[in-house]
Amino acid sequence: MNHTLKRFTLFICLLPAIKLSAQTNTVSNKVMQDIYQQVKTPYKYGLVMVPDSNSKKMDCPSVFRKRNNWYMTYLVFNGRGYETWLADSKDLLHWKTRGRILSFSDTTQWDSNQKAGYIALQDYKWGGSYQLQKYRDKYWMSYFGGQSRGYEKGLLSISVANTDKDPSTPHEWQRLDHPVISSIDKDVSWWDNHTQYKETVIWDKAKLTGHQFVMYYNANGDSVNKKRGAERIGMAVSDDMLHWQRFGKDPVLNHGDGITGDPYIQKIGDVYVMFYFGAFWKTGTTGVFNRFACSYDLVHWTDWAGDKLIESSEPYDHMFAHKSFVVKYKSVVYHYYCAVNKADQRGIAVATSKDVGKSELNFVAPPVKKKK
Repeated sequence: MNHTLKRFTLFICLLPAIKLSAQTNTVSNKVMQDIYQQVKTPYKYGLVMVPDSNSKKMDCPSVFRKRNNWYMTYLVFNGRGYETWLADSKDLLHWKTRGRILSFSDTTQWDSNQKAGYIALQDYKWGGSYQLQKYRDKYWMSYFGGQSRGYEKGLLSISVANTDKDPSTPHEWQRLDHPVISSIDKDVSWWDNHTQYKETVIWDKAKLTGHQFVMYYNANGDSVNKKRGAERIGMAVSDDMLHWQRFGKDPVLNHGDGITGDPYIQKIGDVYVMFYFGAFWKTGTTGVFNRFACSYDLVHWTDWAGDKLIESSEPYDHMFAHKSFVVKYKSVVYHYYCAVNKADQRGIAVATSKDVGKSELNFVAPPVKKKK
């Protein structure tokens, strides 16, 4: 066999692998359209959680199931910083606060004034159990923390917390005494070299990245003109939930100098779906909104460029409608998001795939300004 024939034979043998690689790295428009049809939620039910005073703001819902009930972790900002709270519901529409799970602590600790927590290792199958999985006989959360007072002020870094108690009961989770991802790490990259924000951690038992735990997080890093302000979503990996390293030097989702943030993962069939929000993009889509990207391998993501999943349309979300958490239960999709009105009141709302009525919940009436 001559060299030309050998090369041709080798090329033919490699065609299946080349085709598989191409399929793995890019999700077709047809599949993206199908995913959109499955996840869209055109019916806004309204607010499901609101603060009990105008001095507080609610943010970043995470929803999981335990036994026959649903539970939501969420953030409360009261002027000092973030704490993480727990609520429960029987029907995914009516929620009741139960108590705190990550609270302010001694001011000598690195995370004393900021503890923004998010559930980890959830069953991420679309329409699945949505239960939290145990690893080493413990339930896990990730969170970003910091010592500075104020709204997302100072150095914010990512760490993890766990508990061997029932996660559906309010109690303080045990935290590490140090960050696991920080902008002062030796392996920090250009896109996350200022501060870290929201993250989500999945248990990838197939080890598509070579590691069983995968974290997606958004971070503030250098912008095009080297000034801080841009946020993008990137990856970190771990084999034990305690020690983390960045995966790659670049973000997996990047829309320039705006914000690409708050990732959350579901798996629909063989497609991984990342829900996230976009804000203040300089090109393409404008406004603040929720949308999604898709992947076959957890590394290469195809961005959806069609209609937005959630955007401002109602008085309670007129300023911002963003930050996703999406579940499917009994053929209904529930898309929870952070709603901010013109008075800068911040609560948690939900949109659904079927009309389930309208919420009667409203923000606390803002104080009336006295005329001079």
